[in-house]
Amino acid sequence: MARSKLARFKEIAENNIVVEPGKSIFDQIKGNWNEEFFKNNHEIIVEIGCGKGDYTIGMANLFPNKNFIGVDIKGSRLWKGSRLAQKHGLINVAFLRNFVEQLSEQFVPGEISELWVTFPDPRPKRGDEKKRLTSVRFLDIYQSLVKPDGIIHFKTDDLVLFEFTLNLLQMREAKNLLYTFDLYQSDLQHHTLGIQTTYEKRFLSERQTIKYLQYTI
Repeated sequence: MARSKLARFKEIAENNIVVEPGKSIFDQIKGNWNEEFFKNNHEIIVEIGCGKGDYTIGMANLFPNKNFIGVDIKGSRLWKGSRLAQKHGLINVAFLRNFVEQLSEQFVPGEISELWVTFPDPRPKRGDEKKRLTSVRFLDIYQSLVKPDGIIHFKTDDLVLFEFTLNLLQMREAKNLLYTFDLYQSDLQHHTLGIQTTYEKRFLSERQTIKYLQYTI
């Protein structure tokens, strides 16, 4: 492992903004994010597969009276996100290093007010459908943890993944489902808060359309 990578992991281990295995708070945080981490009773918004936290940090800047948690398994990504959050002086941001499959080990039902899935790996290979972050098992996890009437958002450039997700939600008769195959030619732009991830900017520069949907629990 490169020395710079070791240094980053060491920095993450010493950084209180990152909750990860090995830290005592990791096993105690379930149901206690407001009390133990944020020290307030503000609503919690979670970004799944957050990468370096473009949406997490962008929303935290816009809404200082809400709490934001970015979830990803890649330590190098969270290192970048945590440094950026601290550079902005944000006290309403946390990063959780864990697999999305294990989300229910760090949250109790209803603890999350809103959830974002932003530009996940489309998993295009045959047989990989169950690994998609909008497959049935993940939708079930989100539904179990987001409070009633809480909103789930999804953004992607990938048409196959978007159609796959949309079809699932329509079969499940998702409440208040709104969607567009071309966000920037639609009237749904305001729902995405004007925030663009690094991936999204790249896709737009390549003249790809951005797909978006939201629904309520």
